[in-house]
Order: sequence, then structure tokens, then C-alpha cells
Amino acid sequence: MPLIAKVATTASKTAAALSRAAGRGDGSVIGGWIGLKIDPDLLAHLSSGRAVALVSGTNGKTTTTRLTAAAVGVLGRVATNSFGANMPTGHTSALAKEGHTPFAVLEVDEHYLAQVIESTRPKVVALLNLSRDQLDRAKEVAMMAQLWKTALASHPHIKVVANSDDPMVVWAASGSPQVTWFSAGQRWLDDSFVCPESGHPIERANGDWWCTGCPLRRPRAHWSVEDEGVIDPRGDWHMVKLQLPGKVNIGNAATALAVAAEFGVRPIEALPRLSRVASIAGRYAQVDRDGRNIRLLLAKNPASWLEAFDMAEQAPTLLSINARDPDGFDTSWLYDVDFSPLRNRPVLITGDRAYDLAVRLQVNQVPFRHVQRFDEALAAVPPGRLEVIANYTAFQDIRAELDRVN
Repeated sequence: MPLIAKVATTASKTAAALSRAAGRGDGSVIGGWIGLKIDPDLLAHLSSGRAVALVSGTNGKTTTTRLTAAAVGVLGRVATNSFGANMPTGHTSALAKEGHTPFAVLEVDEHYLAQVIESTRPKVVALLNLSRDQLDRAKEVAMMAQLWKTALASHPHIKVVANSDDPMVVWAASGSPQVTWFSAGQRWLDDSFVCPESGHPIERANGDWWCTGCPLRRPRAHWSVEDEGVIDPRGDWHMVKLQLPGKVNIGNAATALAVAAEFGVRPIEALPRLSRVASIAGRYAQVDRDGRNIRLLLAKNPASWLEAFDMAEQAPTLLSINARDPDGFDTSWLYDVDFSPLRNRPVLITGDRAYDLAVRLQVNQVPFRHVQRFDEALAAVPPGRLEVIANYTAFQDIRAELDRVN
């Protein structure tokens, strides 16, 4: 690397280490921020010589990245932004911290995908899904799909691994000459009723979908989820045993296997490594406290709340909502979430915007109790399982209460 890049790398690692030592965080942002201030091309310099995979989408990025890094790890050391810092500062910090590795698997915020492609020149890009997310400060879904489509068209050498069940993703990837399709199902449909190409309605039947006004339709999947396993492009079925809950994570595992296959990793080699992943930056973590087994689930937009309800057991459930900058200030998205699955369990609510959530639950006829603090929630439920579902900063607050579990 050029001398300025070496200096910037050292400064990045030092700043991150000082941040961790001071208890100010894991250093995954400040290290990269300082490194890029010294050398604006530092991410490109750090990416050079590595085989890079990028993972992007609205939901499931952090989990899929962690599973993919585990799978690619069959081949050697992998640098990855495992704590979810998914913008260029986080990527820079992660690569600087790990030093030289032959591989990197990076989670990328969907808004930054084009920029990170330019800097890292990846071998593979995985596209998971697109749905509404913090619309008070983020782009509308079809606009995001157009940005992806334009970025990928400029890099035809990139191998794309894309979700065949999401029309927005299929449209974004359709111009790429090297696409591997995976099918993991799509439960949230409210952002893909209209074709992004023609504006005509999209019809669905028996797991298939097609545009009623143009040739856009669901492509045949090379990788697909069936029962508790994954079918590979050869037609072989592989049982997937995960510590992570929910069918959605079998879909995330299918994506990880498809990306790892582009590096030459066979499913039989990767699956044992996937089974060892138990928690990702606190997501799905289980903590025992005062006789309660607390499980943490992150849900930050309507699509992810739908999946969280599917994962949660029929047990007392704490919901926490904030509306700080990382969450988006607008909480009207709560009315896109169907909270009726919570009707037959004790529900507690907390967070900065608990009253907004209270009104929404009343509309959905879900009884609840408001608590001011996390310890009050613990005291309000009997010994046993407590499910915690929270949006981003609320999740971090509760994670800090539990001593920042990973």
C-alpha cells in the first residue's frame, strides 16, 4: 500500500482500540472515519488483493453476512464487519482491524452499495430483498432498485446472487450477465405489487409471480429452501441445522451457501460452520437474568416485524420502540405492522415512543402494560422465557442493560 494508506490504517486501528478501551463502543465506525479522513482511498487500498463478497438488502444483511463469513471461512481467514457497521467507515475499520486476509465478506447498507462496489471491486454481490424502511430519510423502494440496477450494469464482471422471490430484486439484477438465483420465500408483499419496469400489477400464484404487462417474471431458482433444508443447483438436498430461530434464517443460510459456492466452497463443507453461529451482534442472543430467559430480536421495519412474530415463542413479550436518528423519526410505519399475533400473550411496551406503540396496539385490540424501565419489565413477568422485540436504538439500549451481549 502507499505510505499514506499505511499511516491511515495504523491510525484507524489505534482509534478503534482506544474507543473500545474507553467503553465508547466497539470502534467499528470511529476507526474507519479517521482512516478515511487521512486517506480517502483507504477502503480501495485495503480491499486490494482480497476476494470480496458484498451482502445488501433491507432485512437480513447482518445475519446473512455472518453466515456467509462462516461458510467462506472454510478457505481461510475472512475479514468482516460483524457488528453491523455497514457503511464505508465500518468497512474500512473492519478491513484495517483484521490486517491482510485472502477474503472479505461485508454487509453493505443498500444506499451505499454502488459506492462500495466502486471501492472494493467485489467478486460477488448478494441482493437479499427490498422493502420500505425509514421512508422519512430513505429512498422509496423502486428508486433503490433503480440505483442497484444502474450500479450492477456498470460492472458486468461481478457475480450476482439474488432473490428470485422479490420482484424488485429480480428487476435490479436482471441486466447482470452472471446471476445465481436463490429462493427463500417472500412473506412481506406490500412493496412489490407493482412492476418496477412497466407499472402494471404483479400477479402471484403457487409461489410464482409475473408482471401482467411486460416479460418480467420470477426466474427459476438455482438454490431453494425445502422443508428444513436447502436444495443446491445439482438438485441435492442438504439439511440445515441452525441455532438461529425461524424459517427466515434457513433462507439466509441458503443465501450464504450460494455465495460461498461462488468461492468454491461446497455445502457439505460449509454447513457445520453455519451450525455454530448462535448470535450476531446481540440478535437472537439468550441471556438468563433473575430467573428469566431473555431472547433479543431486532425488528426495524414492517417486513422484519412480521418475521420477528414468526420467530417469537408464545411467551411474555416486551416491545420497545424509539425514534432516534438511526431508527427514523417517523413512527407511522407502525400502522403497516399487524400486531394481532400478540393477542394471546402478556405484552409489555417501553421505549421513547411507547405511547405511539400503545395507540397502535389499541387499534389492533392487543392488551398491554406500559413499563418505564427494563428491570420493571423483568419484575412484571414470571420466571421463564421473555421475548424482547425492539427497533434499532431500543435494541441497543436493552443490549447495554444486559452488558452488550453478542
